[in-house]
Amino acid sequence: MRSALVLQHVPFEDLGTLEPALLAAGWRIESLHAALSDLSAIDALVPDLLIVLGGPIGVYDTDSYPQLRDELALVSARLAAHRPTLGICLGAQLMAAALGARVTAGAHGKEIGWAPIMPASGAARVPVLDALFHPGIRVLHWHGDTFEIPDGAVHLAASAQYPHQAFAVGRHGLALQFHAEAVLGALEAWYMGHAVELQQAKLSVPQLRADGRRYAPALEQVAAVLWRTCLQFFDADRPER
Repeated sequence: MRSALVLQHVPFEDLGTLEPALLAAGWRIESLHAALSDLSAIDALVPDLLIVLGGPIGVYDTDSYPQLRDELALVSARLAAHRPTLGICLGAQLMAAALGARVTAGAHGKEIGWAPIMPASGAARVPVLDALFHPGIRVLHWHGDTFEIPDGAVHLAASAQYPHQAFAVGRHGLALQFHAEAVLGALEAWYMGHAVELQQAKLSVPQLRADGRRYAPALEQVAAVLWRTCLQFFDADRPER
């Protein structure tokens, strides 16, 4: 049985719809809290898949959160060895940083809410996100930072506010800035857990709640196809060296 190691930063930003997709494909899941685990003790090459989830900190916040250094080292070792790695939001930013790309605060402010993503220049070459490009599908955006596309990576997706939303590296790295794993029934925890951020950004929780009820069901419907395609992308049974 293949193993997926999941690094989580806050309890409510979890695997969402990705979890049943992993279980259906026969993966064994182990989850660790990045702040409470000794990441330096993990053999970066052992898990068949590393999944790094989102969180409310930035990759450059190492003075306040020194465990980020160990997390970045783990991601770097995985990518250098061409071991399958999936990053979502903060996880995608860590992947970009590990590959030498800049990660900075977004010049256009926070991108929080439901909006479509559009295919970027490399989407036809690496069609892993096609399920999300259909009319009517919107994903949940929840980030203040953005990244450059690393050298050698394939640019997969853009949004109206930020053009760098996803990239692929070989057959071993997939980085998604947005949240395609979002589940409607779990979003109340997001609204409460990110209450201070939402208040500072002057965003309406009732509006976010209404938009979630409108768009999350369609996203959940395509999730099985999306994640199955993403897992097939890694082709974990074929070592890439």
